[in-house]
Amino acid sequence: MTSPGARMRGSGRYAATQYAATKAPEVGATFWLIKVLTTGMGESASDYLAKTNLVLAGLLGTVGIVVSLWLQLRRRTHHAGTYWTAVAMVAVFGTMAADGLHVGLGVPYAVSTPFFLASVVVLFLVWHRVEGTLSIHTITTRRREIFYWLTVLATFALGTAAGDLTAYTMHLGYLASAVVFAVMIAVPLVAWRLGFNAIAAFWTAYVLTRPLGASVADWLGKPPALGNGLGLGDGPVTIAAALLIAGLVALSTRQPSPAGVRAVEPSPVLETE
Repeated sequence: MTSPGARMRGSGRYAATQYAATKAPEVGATFWLIKVLTTGMGESASDYLAKTNLVLAGLLGTVGIVVSLWLQLRRRTHHAGTYWTAVAMVAVFGTMAADGLHVGLGVPYAVSTPFFLASVVVLFLVWHRVEGTLSIHTITTRRREIFYWLTVLATFALGTAAGDLTAYTMHLGYLASAVVFAVMIAVPLVAWRLGFNAIAAFWTAYVLTRPLGASVADWLGKPPALGNGLGLGDGPVTIAAALLIAGLVALSTRQPSPAGVRAVEPSPVLETE
């Protein structure tokens, strides 16, 4: 007998759009380094644009995420440049979404953080209910890719709010927040090595890269009077991060993936059909 989830996974025009292989990249050291850099770049770029012109910032952020995701969804195979451009634009927009709730609507970080956490959990539940998997190595249909990018956006907003919660509400400052999240991100890695569910470990680390990268970027760019920053400026931090990202993406496309680099494999716990 076919389960309701299986029927849902096999129906619809989005599910019918098949890709030759997963649209997500290999997960290894380069993946995590670029991911952290995009989170920092998104934080500093969003803050720089907001201080320059708030309306322009909103316009550029919206156009950037729409165009980049449109280009990403048009491709039927993984393309590193297109993929990481989309991630970077999601980072900028996700920062604006989290900051907009706090600055524009006055929602405390202690409220917005649980709200975005609940949003991520709901997306995971719906995604798994419809597709039967949360593994990024199975992004082989249009519908799964849409679930993936919605989840990525929600994790960026969650991470932004969580980072600001520790830096401002809990008065830890940027550097101390970065240390806290660096320690926290090591937990799922160690847990995975000890046999913890690979997909759960991956997404836990994925969420934590956002507050880690954003805290480091804020520490570098913000003035000492604001969270004990170094005062290098949001603009220079954005440019430096963007150049590093471009270099790493170019390097990743020229080097074949070594054996075992795919650190997160489909787990039988979450891969049931």
